[in-house]
Parts: sequence; C-alpha cells; structure tokens
Amino acid sequence: MSLTEKLRRSVDDVWSAILGHPFVLGIYRGDLPLERFRYYVLQDYSYLVGFARALALAAARAPDAESMRTMLELAYGELTGEMANYEKLLGELGLPMSDAVRTAPNPTNVGYTSYLSSTCSLGTFGQCLAALLPCFWTYLDIAESHRGLLEGNPIPVYRRWASVYLSKEYRALVEMLRALLDRLAPPFEEVSGPFRTAALYELAFWEAAYRGETWPA
Repeated sequence: MSLTEKLRRSVDDVWSAILGHPFVLGIYRGDLPLERFRYYVLQDYSYLVGFARALALAAARAPDAESMRTMLELAYGELTGEMANYEKLLGELGLPMSDAVRTAPNPTNVGYTSYLSSTCSLGTFGQCLAALLPCFWTYLDIAESHRGLLEGNPIPVYRRWASVYLSKEYRALVEMLRALLDRLAPPFEEVSGPFRTAALYELAFWEAAYRGETWPA
C-alpha cells in the first residue's frame, strides 16, 4: 500500500462524511438553493487566494528544483486559470467580481487558510503536501462518486462546475501530487496529522457553506 493510500484509509470517517454531506449532494442532485451556492462560491474565491499563498510557501520548503517548480506552477495556476474560471462562474450567478473581493472570509475559511499557511511555512515539505492534498483529492472523489447524479441535475451552472473535477486533466493533477508525496516517502507519523486536519477542514468548509456561517455579532 502506498503512503497516500494509507493516508486516505486513515481518514475514512471524514471522507465518508464529505461525500455524503447534504451541501455536496445538493449540488450534484441539483436541489441546493442557488443562494447557498452563491455563498459558497464567494467564500471559495477567498479561500483560493489563501490556498495559492500556501502553495507558494510550500515551494520554499521543497527539497529540489523540480518540486519547487511544481508548487509555483500550481500557485500560478490558482491565481490565473482558476481565478478566470471563478470570474466566469460569478457572472453566471449574477455576482460581480467586486462582491468576491469584498467578501470577508468566514471563521472556518480563516482557520483553514491560516492552518495551511502555517504548515507550509513551518512544516516539512512532506507535511506541506499532506495538508494541501485533501483539497485536490476530495473534489476528485466527490465528482467521481456522484457522477451519476449529474445526469438528472436540472441546474446548468452546477453541472458545469462539477465537470471541471471530472476532467482527465484534474485527475492527472491529483495523481501527480499523490505520486510526489509517495516518492518523497516521509514517515506516516509525520504527515498523518496534517492530512487529517486538512480533511477535517474540508468537511468544515462544506458545513460552513451549508449553514451560511457568519462571525458572532
């Protein structure tokens, strides 16, 4: 069993909760209210900025030039291609880019991006990868697990959003990151904590979107 397979099995409980979360199922079935999806998209835009920062920080922890280039290319991709996709998605939802820029991250968003930044600043490169991987990997597993639900999904914007994570390119990206961590082969005990914490934050992010989480008054 590879390291990433072992990490994945170690968080079966969290992974199952993500796959079965009502927000996730609502998107793929097409019965999630659009207002909840708009809230998620605005929060996710903010998250992507923090995620790109964590990727750039991880590059500084990389043990070789190839790994550093991979992290920097991913950070660049988040800030260019991914942001362009989000600008288009915002337009489909009737939201101006200014709304995304002005949206304050909710408590879970702040906690998640802060955790990624601190891990990618202070941890080993293996810990950086372990903390970043659940974001990529869970979206792939969600899409592949619920592919069948999209056939009856009546909401075009939900179908288009999900199709990104069903692409060959996205699967190749996840497999590349898994292979990078497997080749690095840090001790399981070194990376299992960051992997689980990040997976829990993924679950918390969906729950925050489902509840429309706000800061206390």
